[in-house]
Amino acid sequence: MNIRKNDTVLVIAGKDRGKKGKVRKALPREDKVVIEGVNMIKRHSKARGAARQAGIIELEAPLNASNVMLVCNKCNKPARVGFRFLSDGRKARMCRSCHEVID
Repeated sequence: MNIRKNDTVLVIAGKDRGKKGKVRKALPREDKVVIEGVNMIKRHSKARGAARQAGIIELEAPLNASNVMLVCNKCNKPARVGFRFLSDGRKARMCRSCHEVID
């Protein structure tokens, strides 16, 4: 999966198409990401003593990673992600349009 925590992404498919947000959590085993303020769902919760109040809670649900594109820091456009080996031997992500290293 090319997307990591704290990346800025653009949603390219689904009900929230066109929204930008920061990745709050990446779930690589399920190939999903949780993005701030995107794919909001409502959950009805029961009171658990004094710790949690009962009511309807809005929270972000995971989106499939194929429905988002990474936004490049330099060109500020959604871009496909490629990989490049740096001179010190590390493998880094790069923007396919402007060839800038993202990591």
